[in-house]
Amino acid sequence: MAKEKTPVTPAIRVLRKEKVSFQPHLYAYEEKGGTEVSARELGVDEHCVIKTLIMEDEAGRPLIVLMHGDRQVSTKNLARTLGVKNVTPCAAADAQRHSGYQVGGTSPFGVRRAMPVYMEETIATLPRIFINGGKRGFLVEIAPKDLIRVLAPTPVQVAQELV
Repeated sequence: MAKEKTPVTPAIRVLRKEKVSFQPHLYAYEEKGGTEVSARELGVDEHCVIKTLIMEDEAGRPLIVLMHGDRQVSTKNLARTLGVKNVTPCAAADAQRHSGYQVGGTSPFGVRRAMPVYMEETIATLPRIFINGGKRGFLVEIAPKDLIRVLAPTPVQVAQELV
């Protein structure tokens, strides 16, 4: 099988512009498979696969939350941290409109609309992370320090076990 070329997405353009060293990883995308599938396909710990979630507060202001693949966001704790009444995941169409990416292929890099970025603080302690490269079935492996340098996310403590 011929080696597949790295897709050139807005996320990849940002990573190249910012001189971020990354390793592309293409895998067989499964609808609604989430990070469990990407971790399995790449043979990595799901904790190191980082989800990019587009959420909004009660006023409809969008924001990005970066979370470990094997955890979920406590929206109650996030709202409390942000000083708002509530935070909810965006509907798929709204998430796509805000980010410019198809749900399942959302990257925090190269989003259509500037949004505040919040990152579960323990992500910074990982040696390497796998995060969406802007296309379904495409993750990039980078150092958390590069993510922090490029996105300047606000660290938060909002992870909870998946239920």
